[in-house]
Amino acid sequence: MNSIWELETFYRKREIVIIGSGFSGLWTAIAIKEKHPEKSVLIIERNAVPLGASTRNAGFACFGSLTEVIADAQKMGWEKTLDLVTMRFEGLQKIRRYFKSDEIDFELNGGYEILNNDEPLKHIKEVNEKLKRITGLEETYTLKQHKIEEFGLGRSPFLIENPCEGSLHSGKLLQKLLEKCYDLKVEFLLGTEVENIDETPHEAEVYLSGTTSIKADKVIYCTNAFSSKFLKNENIIPARGQILLTEPIEGLKLNGTFHYDEGFYYFRNLGNRVLLGGGRNQDFKTEETTAFETTAFLQGHLEDFLKEVILPDHNVKIALRWSGIMAMGNEKTPIVKQISERQFCAVRLSGMGVALAPVMGENIAELI
Repeated sequence: MNSIWELETFYRKREIVIIGSGFSGLWTAIAIKEKHPEKSVLIIERNAVPLGASTRNAGFACFGSLTEVIADAQKMGWEKTLDLVTMRFEGLQKIRRYFKSDEIDFELNGGYEILNNDEPLKHIKEVNEKLKRITGLEETYTLKQHKIEEFGLGRSPFLIENPCEGSLHSGKLLQKLLEKCYDLKVEFLLGTEVENIDETPHEAEVYLSGTTSIKADKVIYCTNAFSSKFLKNENIIPARGQILLTEPIEGLKLNGTFHYDEGFYYFRNLGNRVLLGGGRNQDFKTEETTAFETTAFLQGHLEDFLKEVILPDHNVKIALRWSGIMAMGNEKTPIVKQISERQFCAVRLSGMGVALAPVMGENIAELI
């Protein structure tokens, strides 16, 4: 049993309870408190620090490579694709308005994509025309063949540049978001798992591990790939992204963020080291999991990609390996909606949580 002190402080009723303290949960809390500073907001996180994709990603500040935009337009149509790109682009701008570059190690060092053939180049004019109203540029994507040698990517046939993209430090961004939440008087329960939620016409009751519960006027799920426990009717497929990081490389030429094969591969320099992730399209079924593991098959595949495409003339050592869990679905549009009288969700960020979460937070704040 809890004491009267606990029941009247930590476990007292809140107006808003947010489940999940990743990018979407933190940006949602900030948006609500900025819009309604008088509301009590509590974030419940089952881990000691945010986990999932937010602390496990590659630190890309991007909104879509050329081939990814082309593929999305062919699958979803231009209207949905442009809406999605707009959300991502505006999300990146919001990050830059809220935080100084040196606070989150943000670098506008360009986004690049390696192409194996010239087929996507046939669409580049149309894509640039479509994106002009979003980025303000006549040419968001341009062919930059001279940079192939500059970056040491000598075996790459074509290289596309997007000057609007860059990189950041995901951990530092999360720390700044936490600081912002504390400034706005957002409260936290860390290391606390939500078991289930009961809803009545008057309130929702959030049952925690053990015998404790917290009542709330509204509950918002920001649990992304881990939402199946709560959102059984939504199309959410977990997608593990495996990553490796090299030891320092003397004379590394690589500078910027890079994509390959519709974004299934992504790599960047982290100082004089190379961070490489992806390749789940080589083993889709195995990577549809919420298990934080790496596999010998995919790590070996990434090492081969590193040696063949990124650093063909280097003998490198791997310093770290890890994985993060993203949420995918039948299409890439995130799920931001009301699911009952008192329950809402902001989930399925499709590997673009850095860029999407700031705008998703605003959208859910409007809904409640």
